[in-house]
Amino acid sequence: MSRTTRTKSFAVLLAAGALALGASACGSSGSSSNAGSASGGAAMAPSSSAAASSPGAASAMPAGGPFGAACSAVPADGAGSFAGMAEDPVATAASNNPMLSTLVTAVTKAGLVDTLNSAQNITVFAPTNDAFAKIPKADLDAVLADKNKLTEILTYHVVPERLAPSALAGEHKTLEGGTVTVTGGGEDFTVNGTAKVLCGNVQTANATVYIVDTVLMPAS
Repeated sequence: MSRTTRTKSFAVLLAAGALALGASACGSSGSSSNAGSASGGAAMAPSSSAAASSPGAASAMPAGGPFGAACSAVPADGAGSFAGMAEDPVATAASNNPMLSTLVTAVTKAGLVDTLNSAQNITVFAPTNDAFAKIPKADLDAVLADKNKLTEILTYHVVPERLAPSALAGEHKTLEGGTVTVTGGGEDFTVNGTAKVLCGNVQTANATVYIVDTVLMPAS
């Protein structure tokens, strides 16, 4: 399957999932932004009410709070705090977390802001700024300039179900089409043998987020 076809298939998959979940969809009372209208964190602010909260949203959220040493870097209050992130859909929530600004830029460049904000009950492995900094600048710039490649990489970080820590270990199919393998347990998890979970079980209105220290790369 070509990269362009895979990107179109990904969009169709999410649209179908949104229709199927309908009345039980979880999300924010805010609205999604036009991904092509701006870059960086400002583009992540919602502009429609597509991800409105519902009774089904609460039941989909895993029990327990965030865990991990890096959770101390999350603001104690405001939109970027754990409580603030829980009120917004995942792309908007990420834009308010200072650890994830490079991820926000990548998501915006790929045009995935609205797509991720409107998806329902997903798990996102979110690389930190330091994770992106591990990639040589020339290579990172090349990926950021290639929308199809960037979309493949970013959708490889998304699992189309909401995974609690108790269900995290194992193999999981991603929206990119490949699989990620998570090992460990308790509060100590590693993804694909290299990416450590630094702060896990972070809730947003439509996703459970596991912040990781390495960018995950799908098989070529």
